[in-house]
Amino acid sequence: MELFSTPWWSALLAIILIDLVLAGDNAIVIALAARNLPAHLQKKAIAWGTFGAIAVRSVMTVGVVWLLKIPGLMLVGGLGLLWIAYKLLADQGNKEHDGPVASTFWGAMKTIVVADALMGVDNVLGVAGAAHGSFDLVIIGLLISVPIVVFGSTMVLKLVERFPIIINVGAAVLAFTAASMIVKEPFLGSFFSQEVVKYLTYAVSIAGVLGAGWWATHRSSATKQEITSH
Repeated sequence: MELFSTPWWSALLAIILIDLVLAGDNAIVIALAARNLPAHLQKKAIAWGTFGAIAVRSVMTVGVVWLLKIPGLMLVGGLGLLWIAYKLLADQGNKEHDGPVASTFWGAMKTIVVADALMGVDNVLGVAGAAHGSFDLVIIGLLISVPIVVFGSTMVLKLVERFPIIINVGAAVLAFTAASMIVKEPFLGSFFSQEVVKYLTYAVSIAGVLGAGWWATHRSSATKQEITSH
């Protein structure tokens, strides 16, 4: 693809749109994972989480041709992302401020890095597809995703502190992204050939995550009240 040609600019626009949608999901993960940390560690978690997101995505981009050949990759990534979305909700009533700061920080980092790896699959495949083999566009796509993740994380974190309901919205977005990965799995193409099956997968994923998260949160609250009463 010729540099700065019309197809090149069209591909770049597509990559920017992909980054806005998918890197935005990464920003949500980083912000939600850092929400229970002490204030002085939140910025540190966002910074290192962003670094981890870009590092993971860079490594995956280098191996994107190999990744495309792995059967079941999108399915496994989608299922893993559903678990991450559920854990973000289930951990709402689990404040870890009383535990050691190091384990709290690294616990958040673990969630961020795992989610970045899983969500990076969708982002890398999308960017690589839009770039049509143009390595310079792939690199530009990676660079564009950095400020989106950094500023997006900070903004989402501030909003979460004011409006806790955003945690549920964020989990729903992650569940939607996970369902999107699952329905794009090549070897399940025949299964998802009908639109109704695709829509049902999206609905079940989102409702399942929100329902399971609600149940886990309320069960945790009930257990704490039971212990307190005794």
